[in-house]
This record gives sequence, structure tokens and C-alpha cells, in this order.
Amino acid sequence: MEIIDRKENPLLNRIEIRFQLRHDKEATPSRSTLRSKVASLEPGSSASTVVVKDVNTRFGQPLTTGLAFIYDSSDSMQIEPQYILDRHGVEEVAEKAAPKPAEEPVAEPVEEVATEEDVSGGEE
Repeated sequence: MEIIDRKENPLLNRIEIRFQLRHDKEATPSRSTLRSKVASLEPGSSASTVVVKDVNTRFGQPLTTGLAFIYDSSDSMQIEPQYILDRHGVEEVAEKAAPKPAEEPVAEPVEEVATEEDVSGGEE
């Protein structure tokens, strides 16, 4: 695998890498294979924080090019759309919210049934 272009993006806490991979007499590499190979290019990174975006294999040629983002942490990856994270098997980081106070049950109004004694209709 060779790096065509490398760019650091400190605002998004990631490194953007354009890569090129020759795979003679082999099938197009899977997304997980590409993630691990891209992670090996950058020291101190792991495959779990790599997102592979564009992957393009030329018809009839054993050459695959693509774009990968190497994030500093899994929290930084949350700027990616959810469908991209789903493709890579990354679970959404649950936001830690304050526990909600327990709601008290609301008493339902009781219907009063009128009896003969309660009815005042003028006949007493």
C-alpha cells in the first residue's frame, strides 16, 4: 500500500490519507482489510478509528485507490454520518444524560354517581 496524499486536519481531529493498493492475482480487498492496512501506515493508530470512504477498483486492473480518515479517538468519529459508522461496525457513543426524576402517578378523577338522596329536582 502506498500513500498518494496525506493531510492533517486538526479541526476534525483526523488525518486524511489518499492511498493506492496493488493486489496482483487477488480479489478486491474488503473494507476491514483496508482499515487494518491504513492503520499500519500511521504509527499509533488502530483499525477501530479508521474510516474508509472512497474505494475505487479499475476494471481489469489490480489497482485500488481510496480515501481514508484516521481519527484520534472514537469520540471524534461521531461527526461521520450514522450509515458510515454502521458500515464500519462502530457503535454510537451514548450521551450521558442526567437521570430523570421519577414521575409520580397522577390520580385519575373518580366519577361521582348521583343517588336518589342527592337529586334535587323540586320534589321534596
